[in-house]
Amino acid sequence: MPTYQYRCKECGYEQEVFQKMSDDALTRCTECGAEAFERVISAEGGFMLKGSGFYKTDYSKQSCDTGAAGACPTGTCPLAK
Repeated sequence: MPTYQYRCKECGYEQEVFQKMSDDALTRCTECGAEAFERVISAEGGFMLKGSGFYKTDYSKQSCDTGAAGACPTGTCPLAK
C-alpha cells in the first residue's frame, strides 16, 4: 500500500497515512478537526532497498579491483584486507 502525506491548511499538522490507491483522500484533519486536510505531493518517496542481500550492500563492493591501485573512489579497496 502506498504512503500518502497529508497537511492541514488550518493548523499545519502533517501526517503520513497508508492507504489503498482506490481509497478516497482524507479531508478532515486528525489534529484540529478542520475540513482542510490535503494530500501533499512529496519528492521523498524514493524506493530504497536496505539490509543485506541487496546490490547496494553486498554486490557493489565486489566491483573493486583489488589489484589496481586507486580502483576504489577512496583510493583503498575495502576488499584488499
